[in-house]
Amino acid sequence: MPDIGHNSTSPEVGGIAADRLRSIIERVERLEEERKALSGDIKDIFSEAKSAGFDVKVLKQIIRIRKQEPADVEEQETLLDTYRRALGM
Repeated sequence: MPDIGHNSTSPEVGGIAADRLRSIIERVERLEEERKALSGDIKDIFSEAKSAGFDVKVLKQIIRIRKQEPADVEEQETLLDTYRRALGM
C-alpha cells in the first residue's frame, strides 16, 4: 500500500500539497474578511448619502449604469423611451 503522507512533516497528504492548499484557503479567507469590511464601508457611505438627502436606490442605479458600456446604456435608454411612449407614459 503506498504511503499517502499521514505524517505531519510530509508536505503532501494523499497527493495534495498541504502547504499550498492551506495558503490558498487562507488567502481566500482573508479576502472574504476584506470584502466583508468593504461591504460595511459601502453601507456606511449609503447611510451618509441618505442622511444628506440623496435617494440611495437611484445612487445604486447610477453606479450600475456607470459600469456599463456607453452604447449599451444608450440602447437601454432608447428602448425604455420607446416602451414608455408605447404605453402613453
